[in-house]
Amino acid sequence: MKIPQRIKILDYMRKYGSITHLEAQYDIGCARLAARIGELREQGYAIGTRMKTVKNRYGGTSNIAEYYLIEEDNNA
Repeated sequence: MKIPQRIKILDYMRKYGSITHLEAQYDIGCARLAARIGELREQGYAIGTRMKTVKNRYGGTSNIAEYYLIEEDNNA
């Protein structure tokens, strides 16, 4: 039985605290993280978004979204 990406994303956030698009793509194989997060929110999960600045391969910076479960976030 195939595990839905939404469940994998929830498990990942519970285990590691948050998830970014790159983590979802490499670790879960999910290319549309924002869509899956939207589905989880529609199902009633409280998921927050914070912007994270990361260095890119050209020496500059890029902003990416980082998603986390609000009820399990100790920094809120």
